[in-house]
Amino acid sequence: MIQIELFQPTRHNQAWDDFVLSAKNGHFMFCRKYMDYHSDRFVDNSLIFSIEGHIQALLPANIADNVLYSHQGLTFGGIISNSHMTSLLMVNIVDKLITYLKNSLIKKLVYKHIPYIYSILPAQEDLYALCNKGAKLYRIDVSSTINLEDRIEFSSRRKRGVKKALKTNLSVIKSNNYEAFYLILVETLKIKHSTTPTHSLAEIELLASRFPDNISLYVTINQVGQLLAAVLMFEMNHWAHAQYIVSSEQGREVGALDLLFYELIHNIYTHKKFFDFGISTESQGKVLNNGLITQKEEFGGRTVVHNFFELNIESC
Repeated sequence: MIQIELFQPTRHNQAWDDFVLSAKNGHFMFCRKYMDYHSDRFVDNSLIFSIEGHIQALLPANIADNVLYSHQGLTFGGIISNSHMTSLLMVNIVDKLITYLKNSLIKKLVYKHIPYIYSILPAQEDLYALCNKGAKLYRIDVSSTINLEDRIEFSSRRKRGVKKALKTNLSVIKSNNYEAFYLILVETLKIKHSTTPTHSLAEIELLASRFPDNISLYVTINQVGQLLAAVLMFEMNHWAHAQYIVSSEQGREVGALDLLFYELIHNIYTHKKFFDFGISTESQGKVLNNGLITQKEEFGGRTVVHNFFELNIESC
């Protein structure tokens, strides 16, 4: 019989992280030492599903205004499972979840499905189970991903940028200069998107120190060591993801970002299967940022969607 319990840091931290790292759709940002960096912003309501004391699945989640969210502090993050998960077991887990939410007077579940590129095995049992109960797709974000085993060539414009960068004697290195990166990041987001970074500089440095094998900063520098472009990379298993992409005005003039992505895609991450650029949609997925999506597709990215679902618990 499936048991459901609320995550408790003093009891479950290690077991939670161990399961995440062995899951078929795990991601290091589901680990507690990642999630907990913003624990003061959300009321955590993460759930553990077990049978006879053995964890079968996890749901990173928070609660707000009688709504359970598959965690608002994460880009995505639905039900995490391992290779033992079956469709029937997932149906039973979702049934158990709905009963739990009804008893907790939760009115709605908002669910961000984990895109398939992050799974080492097929892991879409949750989609069937939720939609079978009436969950509705209400939002789609567009991300751009390269299949590194079957790459599409850079556009002619990006190739020219790479040549210009090489002619200017730029070079790509791994760096710990998060402060210089962050200064350009803040400026870029303010000017181009009128937004601010999701993470503060202190948070980025903290997460990089906690996950040295998963978070890296790669930069393009000129001959005097000046940072012209940078990409903060997240990586695990068979995938690599560009979390933040920045270039200074000087860097844009000399193709610094073109060279950086050329190195990341053709040399640094050739052992991975997927290279993901992240989303190019705004306003809850309703607006496609044409300039941003064009840039990513000129590097060879093609669309992978992020799906958002709602389930009215009162009608189940």
